[in-house]
Amino acid sequence: MTTKKITIIGSGNLGLSIAEGLTSKSAIDKKNLLLTEKNADRIKILLNKNFNISEDNISSVNNSDIIIIAVKPKNAEEVLKEISDNIKPEKHILISCVAGLNSQQILRIINPNTPLFRIMPNTAIAVGESMTCISEFNTTEVQKKEIENIFSKLGKVIFINEELMSAATVLAGCGVAFAMRFIRAVTEAGVEMGVDAYNSQLIASQILKGGAELILSNDTHPEKEIDKVTTPGGITITALNEMEHYGFSAAIIKGLIAAFNKMNKK
Repeated sequence: MTTKKITIIGSGNLGLSIAEGLTSKSAIDKKNLLLTEKNADRIKILLNKNFNISEDNISSVNNSDIIIIAVKPKNAEEVLKEISDNIKPEKHILISCVAGLNSQQILRIINPNTPLFRIMPNTAIAVGESMTCISEFNTTEVQKKEIENIFSKLGKVIFINEELMSAATVLAGCGVAFAMRFIRAVTEAGVEMGVDAYNSQLIASQILKGGAELILSNDTHPEKEIDKVTTPGGITITALNEMEHYGFSAAIIKGLIAAFNKMNKK
């Protein structure tokens, strides 16, 4: 558990998910975590979850060691300009979750010597199952290890070069939505076959979780696991071939590349 004081600026879906993950996985004592928010309705939600809340970004920065920026991309530069004079490289570590805002853009606004981590988690961080990709700038090995230790409690962590951050955003950041769409499709098929919606969704969710765990635990290739299930002439290979006939793999690849291309046009 880190003893550092952490402020999360921006308490929307991602900011709240990070806060819930940090506290539920005992990565931080709740008294050392502060969330900033200015929307009255959102503040009520956060207070009901017993988080410490502030509407003042500057005082929150002054009283923290680690600052996590989790605002929407359109608001990021304004927030960074607001707190720039209060970020002290000798004291603070800045973590940005803002998609599309690179390190050069950030360090042009704040002190260019500030230790900076760009991270791309996903909302599964709330339950400690995020895939978090991290790039680092101006950091020491001690700082890098500290951030790695914090986010390793919240799922899997890899360090990547910044030029791969757009791809990481699509794969890791957006990926939960793609997994959810798969679960929804399997659930709907189950209902059509006569299984009730609750149990269909449970089955769909568990097969996705179980399949992923086979890959992660065995460090194996998906096709190797598929081969264990596809009996020659059986129903599994029939279903797989039908899915591919309708463009299953191609649709996934094209969707990911379309998101990647759109992101890089910004």
